Order: sequence, then C-alpha cells, then structure tokens
Amino acid sequence: MIFITAILFKMNIAIVGTGYVGLVSGACFAEMGANVTCIDIDHGKIDRLRRGEIPIYEPGLDELVRRNVRAGRLFFSTGLETVIDDVEAVFCAVGTPPDEDGSADLSHVIDVARTFGRLISRYSILVTKSTVPVGTSSIIKQVIAEELDKRGVEVDFEVASNPEFLKEGAAIKDFMSPDRVVIGIESERARKVMERLYRPFLLNNFRVLFMDIPSAEMTKYAANSMLATRISFMNEIANLCELTGADVNMVRKGIGSDVRIGGKFLYPGCGYGGSCFPKDVRALISTGEQYGCDMSIIRAVESVNERQKSVVYEKISEALDDLNGKRIAVWGLAFKPETDDMRCAPSLIVISRLLEAGAHVVVFDPIAMDECRRRLGDAVTYASDMYEAVIDVDALALITEWKQFRLPSWELVRRAMKGRVIVDGRNIYDPAEVADEGFAYYCIGRRVIDKHTDSLTRY
Repeated sequence: MIFITAILFKMNIAIVGTGYVGLVSGACFAEMGANVTCIDIDHGKIDRLRRGEIPIYEPGLDELVRRNVRAGRLFFSTGLETVIDDVEAVFCAVGTPPDEDGSADLSHVIDVARTFGRLISRYSILVTKSTVPVGTSSIIKQVIAEELDKRGVEVDFEVASNPEFLKEGAAIKDFMSPDRVVIGIESERARKVMERLYRPFLLNNFRVLFMDIPSAEMTKYAANSMLATRISFMNEIANLCELTGADVNMVRKGIGSDVRIGGKFLYPGCGYGGSCFPKDVRALISTGEQYGCDMSIIRAVESVNERQKSVVYEKISEALDDLNGKRIAVWGLAFKPETDDMRCAPSLIVISRLLEAGAHVVVFDPIAMDECRRRLGDAVTYASDMYEAVIDVDALALITEWKQFRLPSWELVRRAMKGRVIVDGRNIYDPAEVADEGFAYYCIGRRVIDKHTDSLTRY
C-alpha cells in the first residue's frame, strides 16, 4: 500500500499552524505519502517539534510524527517563504477563537491569507482547514487579491475549504479512516489538485464529498451543532426524568433503538466542553444574527449546556447542605477522556463553584494535571492518584469518564473517604452496586433502590 501510494502521488503541501488540527493533519498527510511542511510563527514550538517533542496530547501522535520525520516526509519551519515555491497547496489551520460576541476571530486566518498573497509566484491553492463562518472564503480571496495588487503582479490562485471533523482522543483514526471528507472548491482545476491529495482515501472507498465552498463552511458548524443539540436534548430529558421518576438510561435505550434516531450522542451528563462544540455553537448563533436569522434551537442548546455544567455542584450542595470547610474530591478534569484539553470543561465550573462556597477541592486526572495547574495554580490540591484524591473527603465527584475510573475499588474508596456521597456526572456506575457499598449515590436522570427504605429514591 505504501509503495502504491508513493507511485500515485508525491505531493508537496504546507500547513500553517501546528496546533491540534495542523499537527495531526500534517502527520497524517505525511503518513499517506505527501511531503508536508508544518509552519508556525512560534519559534520555540518549532524547535521542540524538531527535537521530537509533541506540544499536545493525542494518543499515537508522537510516534506518527517521529516516524514521518525519520522518513523525510514531515518537516517544520517558522516561515511560509521557505517552501512557498515548492508546494501545490497551503492549508490554513490556525485558531479561530471566539470574540466577545461569540463570533469567530478571523484575524489569524486573514494573516495567513496576507502572507500567502505576498509570497506566491505561481498557481497555488489556499485551503482553509480552520473552522470559519460562511463567507470567509470571499474575504480570503479579497485579501490575497489586495496583496497581489500591492505587488503589481498577476498570479493565478484559488481558495478551497476542507473542514476537519476530528475527535480529540481519536483524531488519527478519524483522519485515516474518515466518515467523510468534505471539500469545497470553485473550479475543476482545484478539484483535481484536491483529488490528487486525497487519492489514497478514494482508493480505500472513503467518501470524499465535493461541494461549493459556502456549503463546506456551513457543514462543519451544522455537524457540531447537531451533535451538541443531541447532548443538550438528552440532558433536558434526564432532568425531567429525575422529576418524574423515569430512568433516563432506559429512555435512552428506548429512543436510540429507533433507526431514525440511533444511539450516538444520547448520553446524559454534566455538559459538553472542549474547543469545538461551545465555540462552533456560539459562532453559528453569531452568523445567524448577521443574516437576521434567529437560531432559537441553537440558542437553547447553549443555554441548556451552560446550566448543565452546574448540575454536579448542585447535587453535592444538596447532599452536604453547607459546603464551607468541606473537602471534595474531583475525578477527571479534561472535557473528555483521552485528551488533556480543559477548554470549556465542566470541571472548571464545578471547581469554581465549590471554591466559591468555601470547599477545599482535591483533583486527579490521568493526563490533564499540568493543564489544570496552568489554569488553576494553587487554588486546588493535586493528588498523585485517584485513591489519594479521596482521602478524608466528604464527597467524590466524577466529571470525566476515564477508563481507570470505571471499576474503582469501592472498599478502598469507602475506607479512605470521611463522607459517603458519590456524585456521578457521567452515569458510569451501577446505582444499586454503589448503594450496596454504603454510599449515597447521586447521578443524572436515574433512580436507585434505597436499601434502607425499600423505596424508589431519586438521586
């Protein structure tokens, strides 16, 4: 397969931005046979990458990067000018953080477009992999054209859109075996360039969907917002289940068995976080405002999610009443397992509210401890393992469903804890089992049998 790929194409591309999307994309394109130069203005980051130090946590990425560097397919540079004359396409993978109004900040994307316009001397394509609002391609084209006018030259160029759909913790698999690849183009010439780059995926019969650029730009926001909608919908159903005595786990199975609905993203919990869903939902709302379209469903999705992030705190407060001086353990800090990303993580809301209430918080996460130290400093106590975290605590809160948390020794937990309150923010434990171990078990949208009263009790 490697030999066939090498014969079919040997393509040179550049990727500007060595964050999560840029570095994963660059390493995976190199793995498929392309010559890739990853570019970043952060000289320190590039120096670390050249030494084989990976600045982000993603399972398998370190070996993938090192293997392709050794193979002479993956390179790192601090300037696009070093490779612009040799590449057929430049990918823009810089960040688009939210502005104060929720709209996407395009300043870094525009900077890349300006640099591209200042440097190109022959036909090339600028491909946007960053998540950008509909209409951004027109802005990019205008910026490039302005730079060419300043130089007094005419150079053919095109823009394209190739949004990413990578899940943190499974990004390499998602890239190498995608559900679909979405590519927005404006000409047959651009299509042929992108087809050549993605030919290995076509050989493996993965779906490569070509469309117009605005549709490609909208697809990314629509996809993430739909997934966020399913999460918030189930969280609202879970909250109603608690009030009515229904079990949300049974409800989830009941509706998920409908082939029109399916079971994915129907797990209730303490809210979604990360770098994509919160940012993309807000950006879609902002785009709607610009076009006079009230995105009422998407607004509700965001509102429900923000409320849901406090549900674990509220259950701890309900169980212990006065939190002042109480000691609370938190298992899980990252917004999801298999990443150290704490952007918009529910754990930050829970910890913040606990600290405001006067509680002392002890935390443990298998990967995200350094990131937590960067964000929270000495505001919390850091445990060396999950069992040290629960020593003498009044309550334990599970926020992130890491695998190592799924089968704890409840005997060790019971011996270590001072109190008996367990709040499961991800519904990963069996309520009856935890109750049998002598704990007061609180979860989301489910009921357990209280062994002391033989009655159904809402937790």
